[in-house]
Amino acid sequence: MAFYRGMTCSNVTLKGDGGTPITAYVAKPEGKGPFPGVVLIHHLPGWSEYYIETTRRFAHHGYIAICANLYERAGEGNPDDVAAKVRAEGGIPDAQMVGDTAAAVAWMRAQPELNGKVGLIGSCSGGRHAFIYACQKQDVDAVVEEWGGRVVMGADELNAKTPKAPIDMTAGLSAPLLGLFGNDDRAPSPEQVDQHEAALKAAGKTYEFHRYDGAGHGFTYWHRPLYRPEAAMDAWAKIFAFFGKYLGK
Repeated sequence: MAFYRGMTCSNVTLKGDGGTPITAYVAKPEGKGPFPGVVLIHHLPGWSEYYIETTRRFAHHGYIAICANLYERAGEGNPDDVAAKVRAEGGIPDAQMVGDTAAAVAWMRAQPELNGKVGLIGSCSGGRHAFIYACQKQDVDAVVEEWGGRVVMGADELNAKTPKAPIDMTAGLSAPLLGLFGNDDRAPSPEQVDQHEAALKAAGKTYEFHRYDGAGHGFTYWHRPLYRPEAAMDAWAKIFAFFGKYLGK
């Protein structure tokens, strides 16, 4: 890769679910390409600085990257405040997330510098959302799920916003999956990760799961006490190896 690669960063407006305009942050590497693309799905803390920085990290590594603000309908202002409002309202509907993410994928596929390959990555609720998207759509080439909570759901957890447990969508998974999990996590718990993996095996899907002892939820979040440097470094190496394999350079 080109060390200390230049990049351009900007906000773009997408036609999200139902035609609603939403903002997305884009980072593009310098040069003509072609470059693979990565669509990031942010976590429940929202369209946060962590996700904006991570978008730029992918551009540094030679990917066109985009992260849409899935919480824009909840209002403007500090992302933490907006995310708190969304959390209090029980999150966003899965169907709305799919519509918004489809707009980001469509934007990516329209870029002339794209090499034709698009990956999807998310953590926490975003990991769950990435898995759901790849089970319902056929337009991504690789998926990274970082500790997706509520992939396994009980009947009592289902509602109008989350009408179907993601694990029950496994048969529709349309792309290879990389799963990264901390063994100290409770959402998902190791037992739920086992169930998730068993469903993937039963459906004959291409996947790889990696689990880290001494790490819990959010172990790559450098800005939080959850951060575990060794696990985070290994996870990032696995992410770039996985996307390198399926998206190419």
